[in-house]
Amino acid sequence: MNSKVFIILRILLGLFVLVFGLNKLVPGGFLPMPETSGDAAAYFTALMNSKTLMLVAVVEVLAGLALIFNKFGALFALILMSVSVNAVLFHAVLDPGGIAGAAVLLLLNIAVLIGYKEKYKPLLS
Repeated sequence: MNSKVFIILRILLGLFVLVFGLNKLVPGGFLPMPETSGDAAAYFTALMNSKTLMLVAVVEVLAGLALIFNKFGALFALILMSVSVNAVLFHAVLDPGGIAGAAVLLLLNIAVLIGYKEKYKPLLS
């Protein structure tokens, strides 16, 4: 992958998760949250009440900073993959109308993982 394209994708992914992670950490958030109902609302409420959403927010903020500053970016891109897949699955099953953002997150995450593929070779050998 072209290094300039990789840098742009890495920083875009970093900014994406940093903003959404900070939005979860700031009381009341600064981005409007879409209304959910039924099973999606129950699941989201359970994540908030169990503090799991707080853990996801911390992971997103750390991953965002790591990707923006390219320090431990390869590690956090791998860790972030679990958040990306879960976001897509949540929207695919419980809130299909909001899947676009999750799909962008997953695609950016995959592209960044491909950009870091040389770092993963020792892991996979």
